[in-house]
Amino acid sequence: MLEELRIQNFAVIDRLELNFGAGFNVITGETGAGKSILVDAVELLLGARADPLVVRAGSERSRIEGLFKLDSRARLAVQPVLEREDLVDEDDADYLSIMREVRRRGRSSARINGFPVRSEVLSQIGGALVDIHGQSQHLSLFRPRYHIDLLDRYADLLDLRAGLARMVSELTRTQAEIRNLRDDQESLQRRADLLRHELEEIQAAQLDPKEENELLDQRNRLANSEQLANLAAEALRSLNGDENAQAASAVDGLMTAAAALAKLAGIDPGMAENYTQAEDLAQTAQDLALTLTRYADEVEYDPYRLDELEERLELIRTLKRRFRSESIDELLAYAERAATELQGIDASDERLMELARREDKLMRQIGDICGRLSRARAQAAQEMSAAVIDELADLRMEGARFEALLGQAEHPAGCIVGDRRYKFDAKGMDDVEFMLSANPGEPPRPLAKVASGGEAARIMLALKRVLTAADQTPTLIFDEVDQGIGGRIGAVVGEKLWSLSGAHQVLCVTHLPQLASYADVHFQVAKDMTSPHAATEVRQLRGDDERVAELAAMLGTAGSAGLQSAREILDAARRVKGI
Repeated sequence: MLEELRIQNFAVIDRLELNFGAGFNVITGETGAGKSILVDAVELLLGARADPLVVRAGSERSRIEGLFKLDSRARLAVQPVLEREDLVDEDDADYLSIMREVRRRGRSSARINGFPVRSEVLSQIGGALVDIHGQSQHLSLFRPRYHIDLLDRYADLLDLRAGLARMVSELTRTQAEIRNLRDDQESLQRRADLLRHELEEIQAAQLDPKEENELLDQRNRLANSEQLANLAAEALRSLNGDENAQAASAVDGLMTAAAALAKLAGIDPGMAENYTQAEDLAQTAQDLALTLTRYADEVEYDPYRLDELEERLELIRTLKRRFRSESIDELLAYAERAATELQGIDASDERLMELARREDKLMRQIGDICGRLSRARAQAAQEMSAAVIDELADLRMEGARFEALLGQAEHPAGCIVGDRRYKFDAKGMDDVEFMLSANPGEPPRPLAKVASGGEAARIMLALKRVLTAADQTPTLIFDEVDQGIGGRIGAVVGEKLWSLSGAHQVLCVTHLPQLASYADVHFQVAKDMTSPHAATEVRQLRGDDERVAELAAMLGTAGSAGLQSAREILDAARRVKGI
């Protein structure tokens, strides 16, 4: 609810601070004192267009601040927007502050919980917190897109509708996948042909992750076979000697040295270790000579095998370049991915058939729920219409006719209901619009095109009375709801407004004492003409004497007779309220 309202330099208001109550708040005062300006200030606070002309004469800017206490329903309504825009006040989640500032030079700004916000965010938050009914256009019940929500709340259909919304969401995902598959059939076929060709090419190569290094080693040996043979022969000659040379071989020399050290160690045991070392060197040299002999025998020059190796290595290099791979392992991994993707593409026809069956099933299930919703809405619409007509009769609109009109549109791609198909969305297949005939003999027309001013406010009051349980807006403001009605009907309107305060905070601007007598909190608006610039002042009336005096002034009857009449009006309202 709106707990505090602070206004500075707005129209004829210099500085004002009001604390509203949780029940039925009434604002009264002489014509021209500025009662409706308070409503204008709240509208601006909630996102109405900022006009620099509202800045008080002699000031550079107007500033309006509101503090709202959030109950569970208000918190549920605004929390998604606050979280989306990062506006949550972690220190005090039970309150929300809104500030609007208008500068004379035409710029305006807004803040929620101290954070700057765009005008559309301000309107979203404001619309969830307050509904203003009167001459302004901030009338949620005049917006046809909200009518289906109100009817469904009245008929207690929101749970069923939530199930429908989940099913529609699933259908949307299914249809999106079908469209993607169908739209991509040609490109998918081209992709499949490419993948199939690439996969065959890689598989035909019969790649082994270890072969590249082995091939490189073989090619290196074959390409350098002559040099390898010469080097092996040279090393072997050094070890075994040359048959044509007179010098002893290295192996023979080491063996001779080992024999001499053996004799030396027999005489001097201290040389035994040196003998062992010489013996090992001689044996190692002999083994090395044998290894070189075998290696030299194996080294051969095979140009045909070298060509084969070069061709194989070039094939591997070509595949790696084409598929942007660093190794054979990466090539094989790409082939595996291609095979998986190809399998998915080849299964697309089967997937399309499966999705088509799923779509048809969902269309029938959605059609079943839409039909149930439509039947329930039709019944609820009759009940609600009758209740609203009764309320309008109490409000001196006896000849008015109200109707919650339901309509459906057939569509070839719509949900299946019986043997027909209907256009639908997450709320069902019905279009709902409230229609009104304000005068006998006139056909019902859309609500927004029929009424305005005080008549519109009375229509809103009748609807609010019927839809009290369904309406989630915490604060309702009525301006000029009593336009064109007299005292007897004023008491009826007052009782109806007061009854709304059980589920809402209600603020009402009125000139009727019979209506004002039902107030739980009563504010008096007056204009101070003593200052250089006329200023509006507002004070809360406390005690019976102040309230009776204000009601008497509203009656326009002076003296004790006026006071007595005012007291009787106040007492009558209290009897109805049971206090």
